[in-house]
Amino acid sequence: GIHRQVLLTTLGFFVGYQLVKRTEYVYAKVDRELLEYMRHHPEDFQPQTEKKKIGQLLEDFHPVR
Repeated sequence: GIHRQVLLTTLGFFVGYQLVKRTEYVYAKVDRELLEYMRHHPEDFQPQTEKKKIGQLLEDFHPVR
């Protein structure tokens, strides 16, 4: 009956809330670790002095035929 639907809906909301909370925790933990790494290794994250053009980033195209 209706009491089962209310129970399952409530259970679904609770489980969904816990899953969202867990994923946000995992993402926050990864962000914190990456920012800590960036703080300890600033030489790896220096801004480049000259900007590369898109042609320098891509390989030359050679058709197969």
